[in-house]
Amino acid sequence: MFNLLKYKNYNKFEKLVQRTKKISKILVEYSNEKLKKQTAELKAQLANGKLMDDILPEAFGTAKEAIRRALGLNLFDVQILGSIVLYNGKIAEMKTGEGKTIAAILPAYLNALQGNCVHIITVNDYLAKRDADLVSNVYKYLDITVGLIQQNMTTKQRKIQYQCDITYVTNNELGFDYLRDNMATNTNDIVLRNLHFAIIDEVDSILIDEARTPLIISGPSEGPIDKYMVCKDLSNKLKKNIDYEIDEKAKNITLTDRGILKCENILNTNDLYNLRNPWIQYILNALKAKEIFLNNVNYIVKNQTIMIVDEFTGRVMEGRRWSDGLHQAIEAKEHVKIQPENQILASITYQNLFLLYNKLSGMTGTAKTEETEFDKIYYLEVQEIPTNKPCQRKDLPDLVYKNEYNKWKAIANECYDMYKVGRPTLIGTTNVEKSEFLANILNEFKIPYNLLNAKPENIAREAEIITQAGRKSAITISTNMAGRGTDIILGGNAYTMTKIVLIDYLQKLLNLPKTYKINNIEKNIETHLESINDNSIKDQIGDQQIEKYLQKQIDSIEINNDQNNTKFQDVYLKVLNEYKTLFKQEKKEVLALGGLHVVGTERHESRRIDNQLKGRSGRQGDTGSSRFFLSLEDNLLRIFGGDKISKIMQSLNINDNVPIESTILSKSLDAAQKKVESYFYDMRKQLFEYDEVINNQRQAIYTERKRILESTFVRDCIIEYGESTIDEIVTLYSNEPNINEKAKLIERITKLLNLTEDLLTTSIIKMTDTQIKNFFYEQLRITYDLRESYLEQLKPGLIRQLEKYYLLQQIDKAWQEHLEKMTILKESIGWRSYGQQDPLIEYKNEAFYLFTNMVTYIRQTVVYLTMRSRLIINIKV
Repeated sequence: MFNLLKYKNYNKFEKLVQRTKKISKILVEYSNEKLKKQTAELKAQLANGKLMDDILPEAFGTAKEAIRRALGLNLFDVQILGSIVLYNGKIAEMKTGEGKTIAAILPAYLNALQGNCVHIITVNDYLAKRDADLVSNVYKYLDITVGLIQQNMTTKQRKIQYQCDITYVTNNELGFDYLRDNMATNTNDIVLRNLHFAIIDEVDSILIDEARTPLIISGPSEGPIDKYMVCKDLSNKLKKNIDYEIDEKAKNITLTDRGILKCENILNTNDLYNLRNPWIQYILNALKAKEIFLNNVNYIVKNQTIMIVDEFTGRVMEGRRWSDGLHQAIEAKEHVKIQPENQILASITYQNLFLLYNKLSGMTGTAKTEETEFDKIYYLEVQEIPTNKPCQRKDLPDLVYKNEYNKWKAIANECYDMYKVGRPTLIGTTNVEKSEFLANILNEFKIPYNLLNAKPENIAREAEIITQAGRKSAITISTNMAGRGTDIILGGNAYTMTKIVLIDYLQKLLNLPKTYKINNIEKNIETHLESINDNSIKDQIGDQQIEKYLQKQIDSIEINNDQNNTKFQDVYLKVLNEYKTLFKQEKKEVLALGGLHVVGTERHESRRIDNQLKGRSGRQGDTGSSRFFLSLEDNLLRIFGGDKISKIMQSLNINDNVPIESTILSKSLDAAQKKVESYFYDMRKQLFEYDEVINNQRQAIYTERKRILESTFVRDCIIEYGESTIDEIVTLYSNEPNINEKAKLIERITKLLNLTEDLLTTSIIKMTDTQIKNFFYEQLRITYDLRESYLEQLKPGLIRQLEKYYLLQQIDKAWQEHLEKMTILKESIGWRSYGQQDPLIEYKNEAFYLFTNMVTYIRQTVVYLTMRSRLIINIKV
């Protein structure tokens, strides 16, 4: 049995783990109804003054028993330990296959007992749905509701899902819901409750990788589209290293003096940087589209649309577009319809979004390499959770070749050898292009393989490909495995395979388009399937989706009462048992051969991504191995430190076909990766520091907006805005020595407050500042009362609607314009460093000035509009 006492860091948790297990043993005797009542009892204990810490063992024990009943799983001690770490608001580093998804159930349940919202955040819709479906079976035993947010849901649907005790949502959907809530003009359109507790799955992927790019809600703006095509043609006339230079580290391009002159001549302009007719941004974006952002690497073209490919997960990022005109430049390059450029309506970084939670925790297989960043930015501590069984994977030394051709030849030979031996092999590639290149090589070798990359036809088969990746002789090529959220089970996954085979057969039966490519179904399984080939099954399915029908049948199977099963359910159980027997035997054979072999084709920019790929092998104490095949032409080595390694290989005079394998080399590679990680950390830190400035402003604006939105009587707010405006102008008035300028300021107040009577400037000049303020306060109230009375007579309640409308409209309009100014400021502030000034301090000062101007503008505009509002009635004759 696993013993926590061996690990000094976790001695303090040993008692909690043992008490949890002890309570769950008592609860085994409870009926389902009695177990359900545990939730109400625990809530009552919290209501009577007990703390969550006090009821932790009982709550965890209850959830543990519910998991056993719903999923047939008995939690390991390490999973309970992981749950305790998550409950304490830390990051639990749990290796692949250790059951992170199940471990999250315990802390989520305990926090849900308080009545606050609990969010489980995943990296994509597929994982959110899979996990929500899985855990909802557990929570049925606990009388806890589970919500799920998916991309195409309406506001009404989202609101219902967020009202549940526990909600599964992707990081993107959560961020956009937060921004949309703060753009709502009606309280009924607000979907989120207060952000209380979140558990982030694949926490490194979301808080580190995704944190480089802020979330932006944008709307169309008017911008010239023809410039993109002109600059696309222009970019083809410019020559690399002569007219422009590429900084591959920063993914940036700069024009040389010769390039600037050439562009000016072609475009017939004398200034590319002219603010009234700028060209430089269009040219640089066209060059980036040509040199840096490549088809089948950074994006794919699908249905005449540019779809971004996530460099960390290899998935298509639906609905995402590059900003600042880059996406339009790529559309011009690929000859697809150019969409208009967008204006930022609202934005937030992931750093500031997740810092809004009262308590935050996360889980992943790889977080230790980034623990400094987690601590400094998110105040999260990383704790490594020991594996339930010792890891038996062998990580073999890297093999480095002089050129890429020999590297790919060696990888193909490795795949051929493994295929002949019968060992399942997973090959991780960095992009779509490389995965298809390797697939073509394997075609030449006549080696059967499965390809999993961002192409739509391959993504549809993801479950099938992963399910079979651990089978004997299986060769699987995949783009980055981070965030896949699916374990590769040696021998195969019987449950998933049964579902896939049944869906495939039913699609064939109903003459529907087939999702999967199932080959060589065993004869006895085929026989079982043929027994459901009758019209009754077709009638039962009707218009339902096959997946939904199948899941419904599985959920309602009476395990202990076989005579109640339908014919279809009997077939399901027979096929499942056949696969269980088959895969059990196959697992023994695969383990004897050495388990899953992982092949890396390139070192990634981050060690974490490499570790995630390696972690697919050796789950739950299985045997396995991994090896990386590299070349001096790989991006990482070429950009971040290939010279030193290249000199070593040249001095040793090594043959092109012979790889080098040494400790010095491995250290150089690690150093190169650390350099990249450090570079991107600085980028994220800078983004965070700059966004921290706008975040304080964002919170001030959103708080004010929420106050107005939730208020039923905002007259006082308008009066407050009017008085603040009077104060500001009177302060200017008292500091102004010129009599004529003083008169202009008085005139400004009278226009603003829409005062009808003539005010004698001479009489006001004789007043003190306090008297002037009090005089205008009185005039403001009198005029406002008259305006209110006038509008109330025309249409009762109209003034209240107008007040709220003007306030929200002007706040939104001013905030959008402010965001645009802040973007321009951020892009240009770097130049201040040439004047020996700190750009960040200068940015803070300028941002404060812009913000105060914006607040003044909002107040004055709202007062001006409200004081002049009229009701125009159109009478049609």
